[in-house]
Amino acid sequence: MSPAPAGPDPRPLARAARLRPGARVAVVAPSGPVPAERLDAGLDLLRGWDLDPVVAPHVLDAHPRLGHLAGTDADRARDLQDAWLDPSVDAVLCARGGYGAHRMVDLLDWAAIRAAGPKAFVGYSDITVLHEAFALRAGFSTLHGPMIATEAFLKDAVTQDSLRTTLFDPGSATTIGLDTATALVPGRARGITYGGCVSLLAADLGTPGARTSARGGLLVVEDVGEEPYRIDGILTRLLRSGALDGVAGVACGSWEKCGPYDGVRAVLADRLAPLGVPVVEELGFGHGPTSLTVPLGLPAVLDAPADGGRGTLQYEVPALV
Repeated sequence: MSPAPAGPDPRPLARAARLRPGARVAVVAPSGPVPAERLDAGLDLLRGWDLDPVVAPHVLDAHPRLGHLAGTDADRARDLQDAWLDPSVDAVLCARGGYGAHRMVDLLDWAAIRAAGPKAFVGYSDITVLHEAFALRAGFSTLHGPMIATEAFLKDAVTQDSLRTTLFDPGSATTIGLDTATALVPGRARGITYGGCVSLLAADLGTPGARTSARGGLLVVEDVGEEPYRIDGILTRLLRSGALDGVAGVACGSWEKCGPYDGVRAVLADRLAPLGVPVVEELGFGHGPTSLTVPLGLPAVLDAPADGGRGTLQYEVPALV
């Protein structure tokens, strides 16, 4: 018998507990190598929030042959799994993205992770692969938010405040959207949020346990360093595969270093408007100078006002319990 298509469950995913002062958080590097000085600066910020950050053993490793990876696939997977299974760890934060999550995601013991229960998990970019895996293989909600060794987290106060509020006081962080957020396609829709870096979503197609339907989902997408024609190809692949069938709405974040935004916007309108669902642009998450924290796997309402007002993503429940 063929397996059922993997798509967003119409029910919300399991939420982790909010953090309290003194909470122990593990820092992992599932993808690219981490600059030590940026890691140290990020750890200092976390300590300033009265958190107790613990750096996983292989975070500062370099792969013996492949310079684009932070250590071997097995070591990166072991760091993440050990952190998740450690009952003294309250949250798992990624140090940076880059590339490498696809190489290690199948090395994780997802049954053991599921049995351990949900924890706050934060990252974006290449970490999209893990967000999808936590949703589809473990049934856990996660946070599409800044990595601690990235420029946005280290330098942007709005980015820092968004993550801190989400972790400690999630009831005050249920409305997402900068003043730049406007309707690309007007409308209003409800669904379960999912997504991340759109090129990673496309790269995930056809892999074990990958999503094959968007039924009941609110898709959140962004990317970095992709020219408009490549974004066209990425979205076209998702459309042709059926991976966007049944999507309720689309929230677009930043398109940093993706060429003039007019060209990106034209592609987004051309590829997404025919879906006939609301689309908000420039919501304020992703690789841009400001990176808001966006919960994944939870019910929300996407509002794309036709009158030119600010677009928002309004959550029906706090990101953490």
